[in-house]
Amino acid sequence: MTTTRFAPSPTGLLHVGNLRTALMNWLMARKAGGTFILRIDDTDPERSEERYADAIRADLDWLGLHWDREERQSARLDLYQAAADRLREANRLYECFETPLELDLKRKKQLAMGRPPVYDRAALALTDAEKAELREARASHWRFLLEAGEIGWDDLIRGPERVDPESLSDPVLIRGDGQVLYTLASVVDDAEMGVTHVVRGADHVTNTGVQVQIFAALGHAAPEFAHHSLLTGPGGAALSKRLGDLSLAELREGGVEPLAVLSFLARLGSSDPVEVATDHAALIEGFDITRFGTAPTAFDADELRHHSTRTLRALPFEAVQGRLDVPEKDAPAFWAAVGPILERLDEAAEWWALCRDGVEPLIAEEDRDFVREALALLPPRPWGPETWKAWTGAVKAATGRKGRGLFLPLRRALTGRDHGPELAALMPLLRGPVPEVPPEA
Repeated sequence: MTTTRFAPSPTGLLHVGNLRTALMNWLMARKAGGTFILRIDDTDPERSEERYADAIRADLDWLGLHWDREERQSARLDLYQAAADRLREANRLYECFETPLELDLKRKKQLAMGRPPVYDRAALALTDAEKAELREARASHWRFLLEAGEIGWDDLIRGPERVDPESLSDPVLIRGDGQVLYTLASVVDDAEMGVTHVVRGADHVTNTGVQVQIFAALGHAAPEFAHHSLLTGPGGAALSKRLGDLSLAELREGGVEPLAVLSFLARLGSSDPVEVATDHAALIEGFDITRFGTAPTAFDADELRHHSTRTLRALPFEAVQGRLDVPEKDAPAFWAAVGPILERLDEAAEWWALCRDGVEPLIAEEDRDFVREALALLPPRPWGPETWKAWTGAVKAATGRKGRGLFLPLRRALTGRDHGPELAALMPLLRGPVPEVPPEA
Protein backbone atom coordinates (compact mmCIF):
# COMPACT_ATOMS: atom_id res chain seq x y z
CA MET A 1 0.00 0.00 0.00
CA THR A 2 1.25 3.47 -0.86
CA THR A 3 2.21 5.45 2.24
CA THR A 4 3.47 9.02 2.09
CA ARG A 5 4.23 11.65 4.69
CA PHE A 6 4.50 15.39 5.11
CA ALA A 7 7.15 16.19 7.70
CA PRO A 8 7.27 19.91 8.55
CA SER A 9 9.27 21.28 11.44
CA PRO A 10 7.22 23.59 13.71
CA THR A 11 9.66 26.49 13.44
CA GLY A 12 7.59 28.92 11.37
CA LEU A 13 4.51 29.34 9.21
CA LEU A 14 4.02 27.11 6.20
CA HIS A 15 4.47 28.83 2.85
CA VAL A 16 3.38 27.74 -0.62
CA GLY A 17 6.66 25.89 -1.18
CA ASN A 18 6.00 23.71 1.88
CA LEU A 19 2.42 23.20 0.73
CA ARG A 20 3.57 21.97 -2.66
CA THR A 21 5.41 19.14 -0.92
CA ALA A 22 2.42 18.36 1.31
CA LEU A 23 0.00 18.42 -1.62
CA MET A 24 2.05 16.08 -3.81
CA ASN A 25 2.36 13.56 -0.99
CA TRP A 26 -1.36 13.83 -0.19
CA LEU A 27 -2.41 13.46 -3.83
CA MET A 28 -0.13 10.45 -4.35
CA ALA A 29 -1.54 8.69 -1.29
CA ARG A 30 -5.16 9.50 -2.09
CA LYS A 31 -4.90 8.47 -5.74
CA ALA A 32 -3.51 5.08 -4.68
CA GLY A 33 -6.01 4.66 -1.84
CA GLY A 34 -3.10 4.71 0.58
CA THR A 35 -2.09 6.45 3.80
CA PHE A 36 -1.00 10.04 4.32
CA ILE A 37 0.95 10.75 7.52
CA LEU A 38 1.48 14.14 9.12
CA ARG A 39 4.80 13.95 10.97
CA ILE A 40 5.80 16.91 13.10
CA ASP A 41 9.61 17.01 13.02
CA ASP A 42 10.16 18.68 16.37
CA THR A 43 13.52 17.31 17.49
CA ASP A 44 14.97 20.82 17.78
CA PRO A 45 13.71 22.03 21.18
CA GLU A 46 15.17 25.51 20.78
CA ARG A 47 13.33 26.42 17.58
CA SER A 48 10.23 24.21 17.70
CA GLU A 49 7.11 25.92 19.02
CA GLU A 50 3.67 24.45 19.65
CA ARG A 51 1.97 27.47 18.10
CA TYR A 52 3.58 26.59 14.79
CA ALA A 53 2.47 22.96 15.08
CA ASP A 54 -1.07 24.26 15.65
CA ALA A 55 -0.71 26.55 12.64
CA ILE A 56 0.41 23.63 10.46
CA ARG A 57 -2.71 21.68 11.38
CA ALA A 58 -4.93 24.72 10.83
CA ASP A 59 -3.44 25.31 7.37
CA LEU A 60 -3.93 21.70 6.28
CA ASP A 61 -7.47 21.65 7.68
CA TRP A 62 -8.31 24.86 5.80
CA LEU A 63 -7.14 23.22 2.59
CA GLY A 64 -8.93 19.93 3.23
CA LEU A 65 -5.66 17.97 3.24
CA HIS A 66 -6.69 15.68 6.07
CA TRP A 67 -4.14 13.19 7.37
CA ASP A 68 -4.73 9.58 8.38
CA ARG A 69 -2.42 9.70 11.39
CA GLU A 70 -0.13 12.15 13.14
CA GLU A 71 3.30 11.42 14.56
CA ARG A 72 5.74 13.58 16.52
CA GLN A 73 9.47 12.99 16.44
CA SER A 74 9.87 14.31 19.99
CA ALA A 75 7.97 11.19 21.16
CA ARG A 76 10.30 8.85 19.26
CA LEU A 77 13.74 9.79 20.60
CA ASP A 78 14.38 6.32 22.04
CA LEU A 79 13.99 4.81 18.55
CA TYR A 80 16.63 7.16 17.17
CA GLN A 81 19.07 6.33 19.93
CA ALA A 82 18.53 2.62 19.33
CA ALA A 83 19.25 3.11 15.62
CA ALA A 84 22.38 5.09 16.48
CA ASP A 85 23.56 2.23 18.71
CA ARG A 86 23.09 -0.21 15.82
CA LEU A 87 25.16 2.02 13.56
CA ARG A 88 27.91 2.22 16.20
CA GLU A 89 27.96 -1.56 16.50
CA ALA A 90 28.32 -1.79 12.72
CA ASN A 91 31.20 0.75 12.81
CA ARG A 92 29.19 3.17 10.67
CA LEU A 93 28.82 5.90 13.32
CA TYR A 94 31.97 7.42 14.77
CA GLU A 95 32.69 10.03 17.41
CA CYS A 96 34.26 13.36 16.45
CA PHE A 97 35.54 16.25 18.53
CA GLU A 98 36.34 19.16 16.21
CA THR A 99 34.84 22.50 17.17
CA PRO A 100 32.97 24.58 14.56
CA LEU A 101 36.00 26.89 14.38
CA GLU A 102 38.38 23.99 13.76
CA LEU A 103 36.12 22.60 11.04
CA ASP A 104 35.91 26.01 9.41
CA LEU A 105 39.70 26.33 9.36
CA LYS A 106 39.98 22.88 7.77
CA ARG A 107 37.50 23.84 5.06
CA LYS A 108 39.34 27.05 4.29
CA LYS A 109 42.66 25.23 4.07
CA GLN A 110 41.23 22.64 1.69
CA LEU A 111 39.71 25.32 -0.52
CA ALA A 112 42.98 27.21 -0.58
CA MET A 113 44.69 24.03 -1.81
CA GLY A 114 42.09 23.57 -4.52
CA ARG A 115 40.50 20.56 -2.82
CA PRO A 116 36.81 19.98 -2.09
CA PRO A 117 35.95 20.95 1.51
CA VAL A 118 35.21 17.40 2.64
CA TYR A 119 35.74 16.24 6.23
CA ASP A 120 39.10 14.45 6.45
CA ARG A 121 37.97 11.72 8.89
CA ALA A 122 40.72 12.66 11.32
CA ALA A 123 38.58 11.40 14.20
CA LEU A 124 38.91 7.82 12.93
CA ALA A 125 42.62 7.90 13.83
CA LEU A 126 42.04 8.83 17.49
CA THR A 127 42.97 6.27 20.13
CA ASP A 128 40.61 5.38 22.98
CA ALA A 129 42.84 7.33 25.35
CA GLU A 130 42.77 10.40 23.11
CA LYS A 131 38.99 10.22 22.88
CA ALA A 132 38.66 9.96 26.64
CA GLU A 133 40.89 13.00 27.10
CA LEU A 134 38.93 15.01 24.53
CA ARG A 135 35.60 14.11 26.17
CA GLU A 136 36.83 15.78 29.33
CA ALA A 137 37.42 19.01 27.45
CA ARG A 138 34.60 19.28 24.92
CA ALA A 139 31.37 17.82 23.65
CA SER A 140 31.53 15.25 20.87
CA HIS A 141 29.36 14.75 17.82
CA TRP A 142 28.76 11.65 15.73
CA ARG A 143 29.25 11.20 11.98
CA PHE A 144 27.96 8.51 9.65
CA LEU A 145 30.75 6.74 7.75
CA LEU A 146 29.87 6.84 4.06
CA GLU A 147 30.94 3.86 2.00
CA ALA A 148 32.73 4.29 -1.31
CA GLY A 149 30.82 3.61 -4.49
CA GLU A 150 28.27 5.59 -6.44
CA ILE A 151 24.81 5.86 -4.90
CA GLY A 152 21.94 5.76 -7.36
CA TRP A 153 18.16 5.64 -7.58
CA ASP A 154 15.50 6.22 -10.22
CA ASP A 155 13.79 9.45 -9.26
CA LEU A 156 10.09 9.67 -10.18
CA ILE A 157 10.56 13.25 -11.40
CA ARG A 158 14.24 13.69 -12.20
CA GLY A 159 14.96 10.24 -13.64
CA PRO A 160 18.22 8.41 -12.87
CA GLU A 161 20.11 10.16 -10.06
CA ARG A 162 23.69 9.52 -8.95
CA VAL A 163 25.59 10.81 -5.91
CA ASP A 164 29.31 10.29 -5.38
CA PRO A 165 30.03 9.78 -1.65
CA GLU A 166 33.65 10.83 -2.13
CA SER A 167 32.45 14.35 -2.87
CA LEU A 168 30.61 14.54 0.46
CA SER A 169 31.58 14.92 4.08
CA ASP A 170 30.46 12.16 6.39
CA PRO A 171 27.24 13.69 7.70
CA VAL A 172 26.75 14.58 11.36
CA LEU A 173 23.81 12.54 12.68
CA ILE A 174 24.03 13.51 16.36
CA ARG A 175 25.12 16.96 17.52
CA GLY A 176 27.33 17.78 20.44
CA ASP A 177 24.29 18.53 22.60
CA GLY A 178 22.87 15.07 21.85
CA GLN A 179 20.21 16.22 19.39
CA VAL A 180 19.51 13.62 16.70
CA LEU A 181 19.41 15.36 13.34
CA TYR A 182 16.90 15.03 10.52
CA THR A 183 19.14 12.84 8.36
CA LEU A 184 18.93 9.93 10.81
CA ALA A 185 15.53 10.56 12.41
CA SER A 186 13.79 10.73 9.06
CA VAL A 187 15.26 7.41 7.92
CA VAL A 188 14.20 5.69 11.14
CA ASP A 189 10.68 7.09 10.86
CA ASP A 190 10.24 6.32 7.16
CA ALA A 191 11.35 2.73 7.73
CA GLU A 192 9.31 2.16 10.88
CA MET A 193 6.17 3.84 9.49
CA GLY A 194 6.29 1.93 6.23
CA VAL A 195 6.66 5.01 4.03
CA THR A 196 6.81 3.81 0.42
CA HIS A 197 7.26 7.14 -1.38
CA VAL A 198 9.12 10.27 -0.29
CA VAL A 199 8.24 13.39 -2.27
CA ARG A 200 10.28 16.48 -1.38
CA GLY A 201 12.19 19.39 -2.85
CA ALA A 202 15.19 19.20 -5.14
CA ASP A 203 17.35 20.66 -2.36
CA HIS A 204 17.23 17.20 -0.74
CA VAL A 205 18.86 15.29 -3.63
CA THR A 206 22.30 15.05 -2.00
CA ASN A 207 20.73 14.29 1.35
CA THR A 208 18.80 11.46 -0.27
CA GLY A 209 22.05 9.88 -1.43
CA VAL A 210 23.28 9.87 2.17
CA GLN A 211 19.99 8.48 3.47
CA VAL A 212 19.99 5.63 0.95
CA GLN A 213 23.16 4.38 2.64
CA ILE A 214 21.68 4.84 6.11
CA PHE A 215 18.61 2.80 5.14
CA ALA A 216 20.91 0.00 3.97
CA ALA A 217 23.11 0.22 7.06
CA LEU A 218 20.02 -0.24 9.26
CA GLY A 219 18.83 -3.17 7.16
CA HIS A 220 15.93 -1.43 5.41
CA ALA A 221 15.01 -0.97 1.77
CA ALA A 222 14.82 2.67 0.78
CA PRO A 223 11.46 4.08 -0.37
CA GLU A 224 10.96 5.51 -3.83
CA PHE A 225 11.95 9.16 -4.16
CA ALA A 226 10.62 12.09 -6.13
CA HIS A 227 12.34 15.48 -5.93
CA HIS A 228 10.21 18.32 -7.24
CA SER A 229 11.56 21.65 -8.42
CA LEU A 230 11.72 24.50 -5.93
CA LEU A 231 9.28 27.38 -6.03
CA THR A 232 10.76 30.86 -6.20
CA GLY A 233 9.24 34.15 -5.22
CA PRO A 234 9.59 37.57 -6.85
CA GLY A 235 12.90 37.97 -8.63
CA GLY A 236 13.71 34.28 -8.33
CA ALA A 237 14.39 34.43 -4.59
CA ALA A 238 13.91 31.29 -2.53
CA LEU A 239 10.90 31.12 -0.24
CA SER A 240 11.52 31.09 3.49
CA LYS A 241 9.20 29.60 6.10
CA ARG A 242 10.69 31.60 8.93
CA LEU A 243 10.31 34.85 7.02
CA GLY A 244 6.65 34.05 6.31
CA ASP A 245 7.05 34.52 2.55
CA LEU A 246 3.74 33.77 0.83
CA SER A 247 2.53 32.03 3.97
CA LEU A 248 -0.70 30.07 3.85
CA ALA A 249 -2.00 32.16 6.74
CA GLU A 250 -1.43 35.28 4.66
CA LEU A 251 -3.27 33.79 1.69
CA ARG A 252 -6.16 32.68 3.89
CA GLU A 253 -6.48 36.11 5.49
CA GLY A 254 -6.34 37.62 2.01
CA GLY A 255 -9.47 35.75 0.96
CA VAL A 256 -7.80 33.29 -1.42
CA GLU A 257 -9.94 30.21 -1.97
CA PRO A 258 -8.39 27.00 -0.61
CA LEU A 259 -9.34 24.99 -3.71
CA ALA A 260 -7.69 27.66 -5.83
CA VAL A 261 -4.43 27.27 -3.91
CA LEU A 262 -4.56 23.50 -4.37
CA SER A 263 -5.52 23.47 -8.04
CA PHE A 264 -2.87 26.11 -8.77
CA LEU A 265 -0.07 24.19 -7.08
CA ALA A 266 -1.28 20.80 -8.32
CA ARG A 267 -0.31 21.80 -11.87
CA LEU A 268 2.31 24.53 -11.44
CA GLY A 269 5.61 23.33 -12.87
CA SER A 270 4.04 20.44 -14.74
CA SER A 271 3.28 19.94 -18.41
CA ASP A 272 -0.45 20.29 -17.68
CA PRO A 273 -2.24 23.67 -17.66
CA VAL A 274 -3.60 25.12 -14.44
CA GLU A 275 -7.34 24.55 -14.39
CA VAL A 276 -10.21 25.48 -12.09
CA ALA A 277 -11.24 22.64 -9.79
CA THR A 278 -14.39 22.66 -7.68
CA ASP A 279 -13.58 19.61 -5.54
CA HIS A 280 -10.65 17.54 -4.34
CA ALA A 281 -11.68 14.52 -6.42
CA ALA A 282 -10.77 16.29 -9.65
CA LEU A 283 -7.31 17.11 -8.32
CA ILE A 284 -6.71 13.52 -7.24
CA GLU A 285 -7.86 12.09 -10.55
CA GLY A 286 -5.69 14.45 -12.60
CA PHE A 287 -2.49 14.05 -10.57
CA ASP A 288 0.56 12.48 -12.24
CA ILE A 289 3.89 13.13 -10.55
CA THR A 290 5.86 12.13 -13.65
CA ARG A 291 4.52 15.17 -15.50
CA PHE A 292 6.43 17.66 -13.36
CA GLY A 293 9.64 19.27 -14.58
CA THR A 294 12.95 19.92 -12.88
CA ALA A 295 13.51 23.64 -13.51
CA PRO A 296 12.87 26.12 -10.66
CA THR A 297 9.25 27.24 -10.83
CA ALA A 298 8.18 30.85 -10.35
CA PHE A 299 5.19 31.43 -8.09
CA ASP A 300 3.10 34.49 -9.01
CA ALA A 301 0.81 35.54 -6.14
CA ASP A 302 -1.20 37.85 -8.41
CA GLU A 303 -1.84 35.00 -10.82
CA LEU A 304 -3.02 32.88 -7.90
CA ARG A 305 -5.48 35.59 -6.82
CA HIS A 306 -6.94 35.76 -10.35
CA HIS A 307 -7.23 31.98 -10.30
CA SER A 308 -8.95 32.23 -6.92
CA THR A 309 -11.61 34.54 -8.35
CA ARG A 310 -12.23 32.14 -11.25
CA THR A 311 -12.47 29.25 -8.81
CA LEU A 312 -14.87 31.06 -6.49
CA ARG A 313 -17.22 31.95 -9.32
CA ALA A 314 -17.29 28.34 -10.47
CA LEU A 315 -18.11 26.84 -7.06
CA PRO A 316 -21.55 25.26 -6.67
CA PHE A 317 -23.72 26.33 -3.77
CA GLU A 318 -22.90 23.13 -1.85
CA ALA A 319 -19.22 24.13 -1.76
CA VAL A 320 -19.93 27.44 0.01
CA GLN A 321 -23.10 26.59 1.90
CA GLY A 322 -21.49 26.55 5.31
CA ARG A 323 -19.54 29.74 4.68
CA LEU A 324 -22.43 32.10 3.89
CA ASP A 325 -24.06 34.08 6.70
CA VAL A 326 -27.40 34.08 4.93
CA PRO A 327 -30.75 32.57 6.03
CA GLU A 328 -30.97 28.97 4.87
CA LYS A 329 -34.09 29.51 2.78
CA ASP A 330 -32.49 32.36 0.84
CA ALA A 331 -28.95 31.04 0.53
CA PRO A 332 -29.22 29.01 -2.73
CA ALA A 333 -30.90 31.84 -4.65
CA PHE A 334 -28.52 34.36 -3.13
CA TRP A 335 -25.45 32.39 -4.25
CA ALA A 336 -26.90 31.93 -7.73
CA ALA A 337 -27.33 35.71 -7.96
CA VAL A 338 -24.16 36.96 -6.29
CA GLY A 339 -21.61 34.18 -6.76
CA PRO A 340 -20.79 34.96 -10.41
CA ILE A 341 -19.64 38.52 -9.64
CA LEU A 342 -17.59 38.06 -6.45
CA GLU A 343 -13.82 38.37 -6.31
CA ARG A 344 -13.63 37.19 -2.70
CA LEU A 345 -16.20 35.31 -0.68
CA ASP A 346 -16.23 37.90 2.10
CA GLU A 347 -17.79 40.36 -0.37
CA ALA A 348 -20.97 38.29 -0.14
CA ALA A 349 -21.66 39.78 3.31
CA GLU A 350 -21.93 43.26 1.80
CA TRP A 351 -24.43 42.07 -0.78
CA TRP A 352 -26.57 40.30 1.80
CA ALA A 353 -26.61 43.43 3.97
CA LEU A 354 -27.82 45.33 0.90
CA CYS A 355 -30.56 42.75 0.28
CA ARG A 356 -31.64 42.69 3.92
CA ASP A 357 -31.46 46.37 4.83
CA GLY A 358 -31.75 48.25 1.58
CA VAL A 359 -29.43 51.03 0.49
CA GLU A 360 -29.31 54.75 -0.13
CA PRO A 361 -30.22 55.13 -3.82
CA LEU A 362 -27.65 56.63 -6.15
CA ILE A 363 -29.48 59.05 -8.45
CA ALA A 364 -27.88 61.43 -10.90
CA GLU A 365 -29.50 64.85 -11.08
CA GLU A 366 -30.45 64.37 -14.72
CA ASP A 367 -32.18 61.06 -13.86
CA ARG A 368 -34.24 62.34 -10.94
CA ASP A 369 -37.57 62.67 -12.76
CA PHE A 370 -37.02 59.46 -14.68
CA VAL A 371 -36.34 57.43 -11.53
CA ARG A 372 -39.33 58.96 -9.76
CA GLU A 373 -41.59 57.93 -12.65
CA ALA A 374 -39.98 54.46 -12.81
CA LEU A 375 -40.46 53.83 -9.10
CA ALA A 376 -44.12 54.69 -9.43
CA LEU A 377 -44.39 51.81 -11.92
CA LEU A 378 -42.60 49.32 -9.64
CA PRO A 379 -44.81 46.23 -9.09
CA PRO A 380 -45.85 45.50 -5.51
CA ARG A 381 -44.04 42.85 -3.51
CA PRO A 382 -43.40 39.95 -3.46
CA TRP A 383 -40.94 40.33 -6.33
CA GLY A 384 -40.10 37.26 -8.37
CA PRO A 385 -37.73 36.25 -11.19
CA GLU A 386 -39.90 37.98 -13.80
CA THR A 387 -40.29 41.27 -11.91
CA TRP A 388 -37.21 42.96 -13.38
CA LYS A 389 -38.22 42.20 -16.97
CA ALA A 390 -41.83 43.28 -16.43
CA TRP A 391 -40.83 46.48 -14.64
CA THR A 392 -38.20 47.58 -17.15
CA GLY A 393 -40.61 46.81 -19.97
CA ALA A 394 -43.26 49.04 -18.41
CA VAL A 395 -40.73 51.82 -17.75
CA LYS A 396 -39.43 51.64 -21.31
CA ALA A 397 -42.96 51.92 -22.69
CA ALA A 398 -43.79 54.87 -20.44
CA THR A 399 -40.57 56.87 -20.86
CA GLY A 400 -39.08 55.78 -24.18
CA ARG A 401 -35.74 55.11 -22.56
CA LYS A 402 -33.74 52.03 -23.50
CA GLY A 403 -30.30 50.44 -23.15
CA ARG A 404 -27.87 51.92 -20.64
CA GLY A 405 -30.04 55.01 -20.17
CA LEU A 406 -32.83 52.74 -18.98
CA PHE A 407 -31.04 50.07 -16.96
CA LEU A 408 -28.21 51.93 -15.20
CA PRO A 409 -30.36 54.50 -13.35
CA LEU A 410 -32.65 51.70 -12.16
CA ARG A 411 -29.69 49.61 -10.95
CA ARG A 412 -28.34 52.64 -9.10
CA ALA A 413 -31.72 53.28 -7.50
CA LEU A 414 -32.09 49.70 -6.26
CA THR A 415 -28.50 48.92 -5.25
CA GLY A 416 -26.66 52.25 -4.96
CA ARG A 417 -24.02 50.83 -7.31
CA ASP A 418 -23.05 50.94 -10.95
CA HIS A 419 -22.29 47.23 -11.17
CA GLY A 420 -23.49 44.05 -9.56
CA PRO A 421 -25.46 40.84 -10.00
CA GLU A 422 -28.12 40.32 -12.63
CA LEU A 423 -31.09 42.21 -11.24
CA ALA A 424 -33.57 39.60 -12.41
CA ALA A 425 -31.91 37.26 -9.89
CA LEU A 426 -31.28 39.90 -7.21
CA MET A 427 -34.70 41.61 -7.04
CA PRO A 428 -36.49 38.68 -5.38
CA LEU A 429 -33.93 38.91 -2.56
CA LEU A 430 -34.30 42.65 -1.90
CA ARG A 431 -36.08 42.98 1.48
CA GLY A 432 -35.24 46.56 2.42
CA PRO A 433 -37.46 49.62 1.98
CA VAL A 434 -38.41 50.56 -1.56
CA PRO A 435 -36.07 53.40 -2.56
CA GLU A 436 -37.42 56.90 -2.77
CA VAL A 437 -36.21 59.88 -4.74
CA PRO A 438 -35.05 62.42 -2.20
CA PRO A 439 -36.36 65.97 -2.52
CA GLU A 440 -34.21 68.41 -4.41
CA ALA A 441 -31.68 70.30 -2.35
